[in-house]
Amino acid sequence: MRKVLVVLWGGVFVFGVLAGVAVAADKFAYIDLSRAFSEYGKTKDFDKALTEKENVYSTEKNKKVIEFKSYQDKLSLLNDKQKEAKKTEIEGNVKSVQEWDRQSQLDLRKEQDEKMKEVLKDIEGVVKQYSEKEGITMVFNDRVLVYQVKSLDITDKIIEILNKGYKKTAS
Repeated sequence: MRKVLVVLWGGVFVFGVLAGVAVAADKFAYIDLSRAFSEYGKTKDFDKALTEKENVYSTEKNKKVIEFKSYQDKLSLLNDKQKEAKKTEIEGNVKSVQEWDRQSQLDLRKEQDEKMKEVLKDIEGVVKQYSEKEGITMVFNDRVLVYQVKSLDITDKIIEILNKGYKKTAS
């Protein structure tokens, strides 16, 4: 019985050592995902385009508000009977502007989400290609690491590859 236990423990020990060697052969890295995201040229271009759309939306919204206030001012000059007649028209205008505002904000958010997904997909693709080329078995997001060695940071390399690739497709 004692020999069986010794052999069993010896097998467990050998298995542990071999597993440790296998883990030691793995190559790890991490990336500052938020920095890669913000320093990618495509992100900057998307942000600029979305900001322009938001400005157009804000300008249009301000025009609609000014028009509505002007309409209300004119309405105050009418007598009660005329005001009552215009009540349905006013309610329709308010609902129309509110629906336009809600839909415009929804469209902007949807476009922003689509652009974020596209950028994240680009980053993921470059990280995968780079990792396969360099023999890296796992890449972590730096935000979930309690401790990391700067030598394992591949963020600069990923940003460089992303921007090189983006400039080629953008021109």
